[in-house]
Amino acid sequence: MKKKCLLFCGPSGSGKTTVVHHLLQQFDKLRFSVSATTRPRRTTEVDGVDYHFMSIEEFRKAIDNQRFVEWEEVYDGRYYGTLKSEVERLLQQGYHPVFDVDVIGGIHLKEYFGPNMLAVFVHAPNRQALEDRLKKRGTESEETLDIRIKKAEQELSYRDRFDKVLVNTHLRETCTEAENLVKNFLSL
Repeated sequence: MKKKCLLFCGPSGSGKTTVVHHLLQQFDKLRFSVSATTRPRRTTEVDGVDYHFMSIEEFRKAIDNQRFVEWEEVYDGRYYGTLKSEVERLLQQGYHPVFDVDVIGGIHLKEYFGPNMLAVFVHAPNRQALEDRLKKRGTESEETLDIRIKKAEQELSYRDRFDKVLVNTHLRETCTEAENLVKNFLSL
């Protein structure tokens, strides 16, 4: 039997990462698939835990060597991708990989894994809530905030390409709904 995979996508600030962390605490057979990126590491992040941080040159070489299941230049000069070796490691260890990736990368993962993947799109209830969440993080300049808001508006147009859509109005309720989706999917 092929292992099942879980995918959570949505705009930056939607709460998808918080939902994923909640699910990882609730289900012992889930493991986070650590993505690769060329973006600078934040002070709170650990290489190999939060992301596999790579230079642009390393990332491009990995693309040339077909080491990714999917990859994308999400922002200008900022690449993100899912390493095949990361997915294979989790599957070989008997876990269900959980992906938290950008929307286009998620669509590629859904195509790759097909019915063995539950693809969930998470988004904030409205633009103001999203903007407030991004500002609260304290990691965005006015310029990057504007870029993320515009990208979020574009990403929302893809939500119908996912199996389920969660509107994250109240985090506790969203986490409970996500738990139920995962329980049902893994029991099939």
